[in-house]
Amino acid sequence: MSDNSLRLVWVYPDLLSTYGDQGNALVVERRARQRRLDVMRIDVRSDQPIPTSGDIYLIGGGEDRPQRLAAERLRRDGGLSRAASNGAIIFSVCAGYQILGHEFINDLGEREPGLGLLDVVSTRGEGERCVGDVLGDIDPQLGLPQLTGFENHQGITHLGPSARPFARTILGRGNGTGDGTEGAYNETVFGTYMHGPVMARNPQIADLLLKLALDVNALPPTDDRWYEALRAERIATATQPA
Repeated sequence: MSDNSLRLVWVYPDLLSTYGDQGNALVVERRARQRRLDVMRIDVRSDQPIPTSGDIYLIGGGEDRPQRLAAERLRRDGGLSRAASNGAIIFSVCAGYQILGHEFINDLGEREPGLGLLDVVSTRGEGERCVGDVLGDIDPQLGLPQLTGFENHQGITHLGPSARPFARTILGRGNGTGDGTEGAYNETVFGTYMHGPVMARNPQIADLLLKLALDVNALPPTDDRWYEALRAERIATATQPA
């Protein structure tokens, strides 16, 4: 952790913040403060340099053109890649997830280079758009409860050998490859298609990022009644017969 405070960086809210993904930054900040952690949130717009001294970086989803612009500026800036090299924790959603991979298809129908922080490649699906509630079992190595979220994407993301699936779907299409995978991660970089925002539905993900950034095995307990009520509501709604 840098200096005496936890530095939380919200990347390009002016380009990548669809479906309430900024709520992820709010949840991480809130759960840090509930543990009396000194946290500094830094919102970095796309015309500003990415600081390299952050501890946790969050990236949201976006439409096709803003995604291309974000990828271009992140490549040119280089700060996020340097932060990853320094061991920073990065959590990305949807378009942000695709940007962290090797490449994706941009709004011009062309292959757009990503940052290569996750061993994934994203293409554009030819069938129906992936839309709706998702339930999944998160990789047991992460020690997290069932994943709940909402997907809305046309992209299909294929995992390479060094990327682990973040979750296995019970309901929904996840990465869209038909193999039941959802998202991807390595030791410090995470990607998912889940909106919701995902950390409001799954606050333990925020706690995981805090533990990784602080290099601790546990955090002091906090009041999760509101979050658990939301989780129960969304899971019940998703599993009700159509």
